[in-house]
Amino acid sequence: MPEIGLIPNEVTYNAAITASAKGEKWQLALSVLISMPPMKAVPNQISYNAAISACEKARQWKLALILLDTMTHKGEAPNGISYNAAISTCENTGQWEAALSLFRSMPGVRVTPDGISYNAAISSCEKRRRWQLALSLLSCMPESRVCPDVITCNAAISACEKASKWLLALSLLHGMPWGSMTPNIVSYSAAISACSNGRQWQLSCALLDVIDRAGVSPNRITYDAAIFACYRQTCWLQSLSLLDAMHRVRGVTARSYDYTIGACDTAGSVAAATVLLGDLDR
Repeated sequence: MPEIGLIPNEVTYNAAITASAKGEKWQLALSVLISMPPMKAVPNQISYNAAISACEKARQWKLALILLDTMTHKGEAPNGISYNAAISTCENTGQWEAALSLFRSMPGVRVTPDGISYNAAISSCEKRRRWQLALSLLSCMPESRVCPDVITCNAAISACEKASKWLLALSLLHGMPWGSMTPNIVSYSAAISACSNGRQWQLSCALLDVIDRAGVSPNRITYDAAIFACYRQTCWLQSLSLLDAMHRVRGVTARSYDYTIGACDTAGSVAAATVLLGDLDR
């Protein structure tokens, strides 16, 4: 632009950084941001937010935190967009402690956490099996006048599932309609997995019936979790029934066969295990 007598300003640079972020060109976004001061263009909140967003898409959590810190030192106050992008970056890269630290620091800088902030923080807890923290954050949402959504509840149910807290997972699932939320296949799959981890095969199978009545189509993850629950309790007949249902609905995975064969073998049903092995070979 200078070559043709046009001097780029903040609006021009911000558009370039935003375009780079959308195109997942994080290095280009940072290069444009760094080039602003020499061209007498002062990076503002929009500039930094777009650059942090670029880092989020590229999973560059350290750079996102550096940019967030730089904003403050340069006198550009981070807002909800800044924090949400940084928290999401940490969440996506497994940096749950950094994500929670950012989340907790928001009120101190007069930035109010919103649904995106809570969802990212709870998802961070879920990925690191911090179910107590996930539930604590979920319980704080009404006090902050933030309504949980399906994503929030799914993350909390998954956190309970990973910790084998099947009663809590079911409680969250059953409470979703009271919060005007309709459970989806992710909700049900996480709850079934929680029951499976808790060796509650009857509940896993019962939830499959609930899914059917709710008009939600079960997927392979759902069936695998239910079959695994039956396998752990040596319920080979129920495993066979579920395997047959998978054939008719979604197709069977090798894992489903492995669990069912294992259930048959453990129960002493060698004939059934042999037939399944033959099917698997074909």
